[in-house]
Amino acid sequence: MQLLSRGDTGPAVAEVRAALEALGLLEPADAAHSVFDAALFDSALEDAVRAFQQNRGLITDGVVGTATYRALRDARWSLGDRMLCLQTTNMMTGDDVFALQERLLELGYDSGRADGAFGRQTEQALRSFQRDYGMAPDGICGPRTLRHLGYLGRKVTGGRPGLLREQERLHKAGPRLSGKRIVIDPGHGGSHPGGAVGDVTEAGLVSDIARRLEGRMSAAGMEALLSHGPQDCPTDAERAGFANSAGADVVLSLHIDANPSPAANGLAAFHFGTGTGATSTVGEALAGYIHRELLARTRMTDCGVHPRPWELLRLTRMPAVRVEIGYLTNDSDRHRLLDPAFRDVVAEGILVAVKRLYLLGQNDKPTGTFTFSDILQREEGSPIGA
Repeated sequence: MQLLSRGDTGPAVAEVRAALEALGLLEPADAAHSVFDAALFDSALEDAVRAFQQNRGLITDGVVGTATYRALRDARWSLGDRMLCLQTTNMMTGDDVFALQERLLELGYDSGRADGAFGRQTEQALRSFQRDYGMAPDGICGPRTLRHLGYLGRKVTGGRPGLLREQERLHKAGPRLSGKRIVIDPGHGGSHPGGAVGDVTEAGLVSDIARRLEGRMSAAGMEALLSHGPQDCPTDAERAGFANSAGADVVLSLHIDANPSPAANGLAAFHFGTGTGATSTVGEALAGYIHRELLARTRMTDCGVHPRPWELLRLTRMPAVRVEIGYLTNDSDRHRLLDPAFRDVVAEGILVAVKRLYLLGQNDKPTGTFTFSDILQREEGSPIGA
């Protein structure tokens, strides 16, 4: 969709204004305002957009792009406003779906991650609930199902059940890397190179890092899959769909940032999370491991670990992390990224972070000291240093 920012006018701006007014983030226009005023993206509307973005865990830039518009669309729905069901061609999303998922999880039904998207797992959990309480298990959340959901008290206590299940799956996976299936997702690709400075592109650099990481993972006995070829640039939803259909254990998305200011520099990591409380605890843990390993090995500027509701992080059924490895527009970061030895360091740091995730703190080593050779020895069953 067209990006909307301060100074723009038109029906799309009026739609955004109406949505923010309905959410109580913007004072309604009084009778003296003209149609032109309502359709003008002014400073007050920009402030309201920023407040909404902050509440929803989005990048707070005051610009209405695809992610912000989708979040505005989802926010208009409350549970009970409409019938909810699985739609294979146009998946239903919204705050009402999120509320349904949270309710099912509280009642002990595994609807998967509460991500606000009515997928197959949500339908199966809803059918199980309906069957258990004497309703036709049609997988449709209508008035009768809503009444029964409201009658029942919470069955699962002592934590967020969806997150507990996610952690339990990690425990059951065991500490060895052998047999783990990882999707490596190099950002952009094909005719969409991402950031570029001269003939140096984001897509080219992250593809190289992805190949180095793929080789190390394969040597450790892992099944490493690239989300796309060098001539392709699938959408984030398509990348998530590939990971889901492959049954991946983890998704690693590799990017390099860019900024109009050449002073912007540093490393950041992102995991699934929203302003409404949904998060991926395992994804957050992995993002933290990757961030700390790369900081210790590269000494790049620390730009933090952040929750985001981006499609690749939200639509994957497994923990997913996006890493921004420096800024292509910063001379120092770019110089380091152009060094193949530096890209080797990045690939090794990410692999070590994945190993730390599965070790669950057992028999671990200080951050920045675990090597590729150590991992191979552990996978072969030999003690470190043997």
